[in-house]
Amino acid sequence: MLAADGTPLKRSLAKALRAQKLRALALIAPLLLFVLITFIAPIADMLFRSVDDSQQGTVHGTMPLTAEALKDWDSATGELPDNAVFDAVYTDLFVAAERKLHTRVGSRLNYEKTGSSSLFRKTGRGLDDIGEVYQDQFEDLNPNWDEGTPWAELMGSPDWLTSMQGWEEGQPLPPFELRDGVADLLPRTAAIYQVFADFQIVEEENSLLDEEPWSIVHTRLYEDLRAGDFSTYSGPRAEMVKAADALVDTAEFETVTIKDGFEAIDEDWLDVDLWQTVKAYSTAYTAGYFLNAIDMQKTPEGMALRDENQRIYGLLFKRTMFMSMVITFSCIMLAYPVAYLLANLPMRTANLLMILVLLPFWTSLLVRTSAWKVMLQQQGVINDVLVWIGMVGDDARLVMINNQLGTIIAMTHILLPFMILPMYSVMSTIPPYYVRAAKSLGATNWTSFWRVYFPQSVPGIGAGSILVFILAIGYYITPEIVGGNTGTFISNRIAYHISSSLNWGLAAALGSILLAAVLILYWAYDRIVGIDNVKLGG
Repeated sequence: MLAADGTPLKRSLAKALRAQKLRALALIAPLLLFVLITFIAPIADMLFRSVDDSQQGTVHGTMPLTAEALKDWDSATGELPDNAVFDAVYTDLFVAAERKLHTRVGSRLNYEKTGSSSLFRKTGRGLDDIGEVYQDQFEDLNPNWDEGTPWAELMGSPDWLTSMQGWEEGQPLPPFELRDGVADLLPRTAAIYQVFADFQIVEEENSLLDEEPWSIVHTRLYEDLRAGDFSTYSGPRAEMVKAADALVDTAEFETVTIKDGFEAIDEDWLDVDLWQTVKAYSTAYTAGYFLNAIDMQKTPEGMALRDENQRIYGLLFKRTMFMSMVITFSCIMLAYPVAYLLANLPMRTANLLMILVLLPFWTSLLVRTSAWKVMLQQQGVINDVLVWIGMVGDDARLVMINNQLGTIIAMTHILLPFMILPMYSVMSTIPPYYVRAAKSLGATNWTSFWRVYFPQSVPGIGAGSILVFILAIGYYITPEIVGGNTGTFISNRIAYHISSSLNWGLAAALGSILLAAVLILYWAYDRIVGIDNVKLGG
């Protein structure tokens, strides 16, 4: 069968349907894009951060050589890693200290092992001591070993050296190029000098002709001189290199192992627990944040609960759930009669009552919370009234603030409109003649309410309960102001890790668990009550 234009009717219908779908997609595209950018993307980023341990400031992101070296170390043996691991840590931490990143690694590990932050900070200050053992002896042999130009001539290519010598202030610095063959002659020295050169040129914008190398460069020079034969070397600065080679072979030449150097900085580097922690958190992706969020940790034997005095997040999750349920129940109890009156009073009176409901709703959250702070304190209005009417003594004023009671009272008041409005929307659609019919058939007031009116108002209770519970579970301003030590929620801890401790991984893990808990409760609510029974209006 053909259409009016001669094309097959089936193809013509499919083309028209496709055009309709494209127009519909174009209409919702701005909203879809907005939701993706403002809702989906932040949540996806949060979920990724909860397992990501590869950014700057982590063992994997800042100490790559250490992470690689620790792969071959069996942390369950109880023995310290070998010298290769200490050597990798020496290089990684030296570079990290120059870039001011070593303290961030220490802070990251401090979440898992207390004292790591101060250890890494102290080590960053003491690493020069290892290299200065060799630097001082080379400098005593020839002062040029502590100057920038001789090192640049020894390590740099002739073309780069020419460009560097012709460089003038204000011009871009030429990128460093190693001289041909120097990486074979002095492999470890060339590797660390390349890092030093790139750091000085790119990040510090300094001329290598004026900058003396890091002390670790002298350590690597000693290691190369001990391992190689330089008797036939005839390149740049050959006399310096041959003299240094002869010096390191003498019995008087002082040396220090990297492990001894770290022990001299701080004996905690000989603590196997520290290395086990470093290894446990040296991977790019980790479950450590989630384990921490449920008061567990990685150990050489596997996952284990933290010590009793370190478990805080489980308590906060339980408290958040319990208090959110109490607040939701309190809102139901207070909102139901108010919504009933709104739905059944004459319009003029109901409108006046609705204004009283909405007035607090339009008032600033901070103002309402601060008002409760004033009302509930021991020298506040409520206690003054109770003392005045003689219900409590002046020396026995009630403690109603900076605890769970204060949080429940303040949040119940703040969230009450979110319960009243859905209830009112549903109750206003319940025909009043249903109750009258029940009474005309002999039902008592209670029976007609409980068996006729209440079942029809359940969708409003469900809608309000979901709304209030989900809002309560994520509240942090009110608990922060009136909750004290016992009335704060898990959301307060998330806010602390985001804004103060900067442990975003743990904050993301806590947020992910909170999100999962809400989704599970939503699923359970749908299974038990049925989300189809939830209505916000007629």
